[in-house]
Amino acid sequence: MTAPHAWTPTRRRLTDAASADLAPFCAAVLALGALSVWTAYGHAGSPPRIEVTDARLYLPSPGIPETAAFFTIGNGGGAQDRLVEVTSPEVTGDITLSRHRMTPGGAAYRQETDALPVPAGAGLDMSPHTSDVTVPAREGWRDGDLVPFTLRFEHSGRIEAVAVVVRPGAG
Repeated sequence: MTAPHAWTPTRRRLTDAASADLAPFCAAVLALGALSVWTAYGHAGSPPRIEVTDARLYLPSPGIPETAAFFTIGNGGGAQDRLVEVTSPEVTGDITLSRHRMTPGGAAYRQETDALPVPAGAGLDMSPHTSDVTVPAREGWRDGDLVPFTLRFEHSGRIEAVAVVVRPGAG
């Protein structure tokens, strides 16, 4: 019986071993560089930082059961958040989140959704062309009235906002 041959480093074996190790090494260096840049710009581990401004509620039209509320939601953090619920002590009935969609023929329609994304480093600017909060209309609201809302976010929790009642098209 013959003894097995010991492994001897040859030029070919060393070249093959170096080539096999090169791809994972390059991937690790690239990932480390990307994470270093991400951290240097303050985004690593940065939670969402939500701010709600420019809250407005359209004055309901007579005989129309719903109206719309719009909020400008900024997110100065490094992680996305989602608006998941809106409530108000001055509203009876269900308040829903909606996206506005276009049909291929150019007609617009409202689509209810469970949540609206609030991108990191940007935010969500609700408008009649993008998204809104559909609110059951209440008699007695007047132009200039203030209506309190609580916006609940997936990660940031509850944030209070006060919407001013405005005429549609005024803001």
